[in-house]
Amino acid sequence: MALEITDANFEETVLKSEKPVMVDFWAAWCGPCRMVGPIIDDISKDYEGKAVVGKLDVDANQEFAAKYGVRNIPTVLIFQNGEVVGRQVGVAPKNTYADALDALL
Repeated sequence: MALEITDANFEETVLKSEKPVMVDFWAAWCGPCRMVGPIIDDISKDYEGKAVVGKLDVDANQEFAAKYGVRNIPTVLIFQNGEVVGRQVGVAPKNTYADALDALL
């Protein structure tokens, strides 16, 4: 299961991570987000110990969604060394997300 990322733990979990980090910006009311959710959960299992994979509910945690210009959801951002190095807006197949992490490992 993907980590729950919040405004309160974002800096520690995402920006200070020594591993690549994938963050799924989503909301419960968003239909396409419900399609991406299980993919992100699979990725979190596949990359356990190699990358940090989490979800951030944009309704409850607006600070970092705004900071990174997330206007459409689902949006998945890839971070390395505290910087955004990848962005996928909308639903994509699992290999799109996996390839983004593989490029950083």
